[in-house]
Amino acid sequence: MELTVHPLREENVGNGLAAVDIAAMSKLDLLSGEFVELTNGDDSILRRVWPGYPDDEGAGIVRIDAALREQLGVEIGDVVDVATTTPVDAEALLVGVEEPFASLTSFKHSLLADLEGSVLAPGCTVATTFKGAPDRSSIPVAVAAARPDGVVRVTPGTDLEVRSYAHAGESNHPSATTDAEDDGENADSDGAPGHGHAEGDSAREARSDGGEAQVQPPQDANAVTTRRPETTYADVGGLDDALARVRELVELPFQRPDLFEQLGVDPPAGVLLHGPPGTGKTLLARAVANEVDATFVSLPAAEVMSRYYGESEEYLRDVFEEAQENAPAIVFIDEVDAITPERSDAAGDVERRVVAQLLTLMDGLDQTDRVVVIAATNRADAIDPALRRGGRFDREVEVGVPDRDGRAEILDVHTRDVPLADDVDVDAIADRTHGFVGADLASVVQEAAMRALQRAHNDTTTGSVREAPVVTGADFEAALEDADPSALRDMHVEIPAVSWDDVGGLGAAKRTLREAVEWPLKYPNVLEKAGLDTGSGVLLYGPPGTGKTMLAKAVATESECNLLSIQGPELLSKWVGESESRLREVFQRARDNAPAVVLFDEIDAIAGERGQQTGSGVGERMVGQLLTELDGIGGLEDVLVVATTNRPELIDGALLRPGRLERQVHVPVPDASARREIFEVQTADAPLSEDVDLDAFVGRTDGYVGADIEAICREAATRATRAYLETVGDDVDPETGPGPIVSHADFEAAFADVDPSVPADVRERYEHYETRHEQPPVDASSPAGFQ
Repeated sequence: MELTVHPLREENVGNGLAAVDIAAMSKLDLLSGEFVELTNGDDSILRRVWPGYPDDEGAGIVRIDAALREQLGVEIGDVVDVATTTPVDAEALLVGVEEPFASLTSFKHSLLADLEGSVLAPGCTVATTFKGAPDRSSIPVAVAAARPDGVVRVTPGTDLEVRSYAHAGESNHPSATTDAEDDGENADSDGAPGHGHAEGDSAREARSDGGEAQVQPPQDANAVTTRRPETTYADVGGLDDALARVRELVELPFQRPDLFEQLGVDPPAGVLLHGPPGTGKTLLARAVANEVDATFVSLPAAEVMSRYYGESEEYLRDVFEEAQENAPAIVFIDEVDAITPERSDAAGDVERRVVAQLLTLMDGLDQTDRVVVIAATNRADAIDPALRRGGRFDREVEVGVPDRDGRAEILDVHTRDVPLADDVDVDAIADRTHGFVGADLASVVQEAAMRALQRAHNDTTTGSVREAPVVTGADFEAALEDADPSALRDMHVEIPAVSWDDVGGLGAAKRTLREAVEWPLKYPNVLEKAGLDTGSGVLLYGPPGTGKTMLAKAVATESECNLLSIQGPELLSKWVGESESRLREVFQRARDNAPAVVLFDEIDAIAGERGQQTGSGVGERMVGQLLTELDGIGGLEDVLVVATTNRPELIDGALLRPGRLERQVHVPVPDASARREIFEVQTADAPLSEDVDLDAFVGRTDGYVGADIEAICREAATRATRAYLETVGDDVDPETGPGPIVSHADFEAAFADVDPSVPADVRERYEHYETRHEQPPVDASSPAGFQ
C-alpha cells in the first residue's frame, strides 16, 4: 500500500515507530506493535507500526521522524510503499547489553525465556529484567543481527549471543564484536544479518569485512541509534502557520520544478520573514533547508558592508555564485534591513549600490538555478520597496509572537532533553508567559537549568550525596521572576501581586474592567455567539490617590496579560512626528504581545481637547493618532486601553465616544467604612499602643483619600521611631532593643502635618461630571485602592 510521508509530532520524535493512519492499518490487517516494511526504491526499513493521530484517519498517511526519513531517503510529501511482514523462526540472534553480567550464562537463559515467542527485527530494542542485575531495574537489550535476516520469532531453539556495546561517546561506532558467523557467508550476501532493511542498518553498517557484527547501544526502549539531523521541523515549535507557508514556497520548487515548467510560471525567488526578534526566523530557514536537503548559505548583513569601493557588491555576487554551484540552495540574509534601506533615505552611496546589486542578482535567478532567497527582518517597513515586489521577495511571512499553544510547543522542544521533576507543569508555564518569544522561553529553560546545576554543585561541595541534577518547579519559578518578554523590556512593568480581593469595594469599576478584559480571554466563544464586541478602552477618573492605577494593575494581574505602563508626558518630543511615532510603537508592541493592557497614566497630558491648544499642534496630532489606533482600519485585538486621569473635562470628546474610551468610571473618595479598612491595612505591621483608636481617626478623615491616610500612618510611625532612637542609651543596641511603639500622640502630631488632598469643591466637581455624563455610581469602599 502506498502512503504519503508526514512528520511525527514533537512528543513522538525519536521513538523509532511508524504511525500509520487507522484506516490503512485496517486494510493491511495490522495490529499495534507489528513490524512493517517501508520501501522507497532500493531502500527499505523495518519499523514497528503504531496507530496514527485521529486527524489522519483515512488520509493515507504514514508518519516517521526526520532521522528515519533521512535513512529511507524521502522527504515530507513523498510516497512510500508500506507492506506487512511475516516473521520466521530465528536460527540465531545477536543482542547487546550495556555491561556484561558476571553470570552471563544465567542471563542468557533468562533472556531467552523472556523473549520466547517475541517478534523482533535487527535494530529494535527490547526491555527485560534480571535478578542478577545490580539494581534489578529494566535492562535495554539491543537486537543487532538475526539469521535469517528480517523479522524473526524467537524460539527455544534460537542460538542467542549476548555481547556488550561500548558506552556512547567513546567512539564513532561504539561496539563489541562477536564471532557469530553466518555459516561462512559474507555479511552483505543475501540471507546474512543486515540485508537492506534500515532498521537493521546499525548491524549491517557496523560489520567488518570479516563478517563481525557490532552491537550498537539503544537510543531508547523502542529505537535504534540514528544520527539526528542538525535542525528539523521537530525543532521548530509554535510556528505552524509560518512553517506551512514557507514550506509551500520552498519545498515544491525544489521537489517538483517540472510542475512550474508545465504551468509556464517561475517559482518564487524569495521569501521575506518578518517579526519581532527571537521569534525563530533563522531557525525556520535552517529547518527548511535541512528538510529539503538544500545547501544553506548564510549571508550575515554585517559582513556585506565594506569601506572599499565594489567589495560589498563582489561579496554578494560570490555568495549567489556559491549557491548556484551547490544547488538546490537557500541563501539566507539575516537582518536584511541593515543592507537594503530605502535608497531615498540611505545615508551613503554603498547602501544604494548594495540594494541595486541585490536586485540584479535576484532578477537573474531562474527556475533552473533552484536557488531561493530567504531574508529575515524585524523592520520590514525599512526595506527598499523595490525588493518587496513580485519576482523578488514574492511572499512576506509574518513570524509573530506565539500564542499559548505555540509557547507550550516551544517549551516542549527546549525541555525535550532536560530532566524535569514531576512538579514541573509546562502548560502552566505557557499560560504565564504571554508575550514571550522562542528566545525568551529558551532563556527561561536555560536559567532554570542553571539553578538546578548550581544546587547540584552546592550539594557536592557540602558533602551531600551526589545525584543527577533535576530541574524542579521551584527552579522555573525563580527563572520566571527575572524574565520579561524581550519585546517589552523598556515598557513592561513588574506587576505587584494585586488581585480583585485586594481592592475592596469599587464593585462597578471591577465589574466593568472584568467585562472588558476577562470576558474576551475566558469566554471568546460566548461573546461570539452573542455578537458582542467589547470596547477598546476604559477611562478611570477621580481625585488623585483613590486607586485608579491599582485597579489597572489588578486587571493585568487577574487576566495574566502583559502590562505596558505609559506615562503620557514621556511620549512627547520636540521633533515633529516623533511623538506620534512613539505612540504607534506602543500600540504595535501591544499587538505583537497580545493579550496586553496598555495603561496610560495621566492621559489628559496627550489627549487634550482639540481646537483649544496652542503651539506646535503636537497635542492635536497625538489625539488624531490615538483615535486611529483605537478604532482605525487595523483595529485592536486582545488589546485593552486603560486610561487614568484626574482631569476628565480636559480630554477630547471624540475619545470618549463608543468604540474608544467608551466606558468612563468614577473612582471616588473613600467613605467611612473604606477609610477604616485603609487604616487597618496601613497599620497591620505597626506596633500600636493601647490608646490608639482607629475608629476615632476614621471620623476625622472625611475627604481623605487612601494616599492621605497612608501618609498619616507613615508620619506617625516616623515620629515614634525618632523618639525611640533619641531615648535609647549609648549602651543599648537599637537593633536589638524593644523597638518603637506608635502612640495616639504620634497620630495627633501626624494629623497636624497632613491635610486632606481633595477639598469639598473638588469632590463636588467630580460628582457633577459623573452626573452630567450619566455614569453609574461606584461603591466607594476601597481599603487598598489608592495610588
